[in-house]
Amino acid sequence: MIDSKMISDLFKRQLENIKNKELRKKVVEVWVEGCRRGNWKKVDELKKIPFSLLTESRGINLIEHTIAVTEMAVEMAKAQIRSYSKMVYEINIDYLYAGGLLHDVGKLIEIESDGKGGYRKSRAGKLTRHPISGAILAAECGVPEEVINIIACHSKEGEGRPQVVETIFIHQADFATFNPLVLKEKGLLIE
Repeated sequence: MIDSKMISDLFKRQLENIKNKELRKKVVEVWVEGCRRGNWKKVDELKKIPFSLLTESRGINLIEHTIAVTEMAVEMAKAQIRSYSKMVYEINIDYLYAGGLLHDVGKLIEIESDGKGGYRKSRAGKLTRHPISGAILAAECGVPEEVINIIACHSKEGEGRPQVVETIFIHQADFATFNPLVLKEKGLLIE
């Protein structure tokens, strides 16, 4: 069974950057509960889940994708903070780290092993996409509403919806990791 220590070890560097200890604890709790509901028993299993079923992930797993999106979003925000002479909105870095780590947590419920070495959408995944199942899971664990907005609105479900500024950074980082693979699969990525 995957426990808090295992999740804390997986995301050690990112979790250490969440200053609010209660928020840090809740992020880990959401991952542990997602693993339980998705029936993921070992960290090695998590490291094999493809980050997407919508395009060929080319070996990039859910954990690597989660870390990349989190780090990219934080760096974009910090670039604005460093570069703008006057910030016109406040960016909560704790929410960026938490939202980045949780943006795809619903995939633990949405994706399952197909029993043949591959992966497919689970029944739950067919009923509810990961932004919604992840937001529900986070809400049940007491995550702040701002972080729930990041999870729920980071993908197409958020188009045209009110969003906290941190959602925008997570959305952009998420698609910066997804779109090149889609273009590559279609033969449209100029290399």
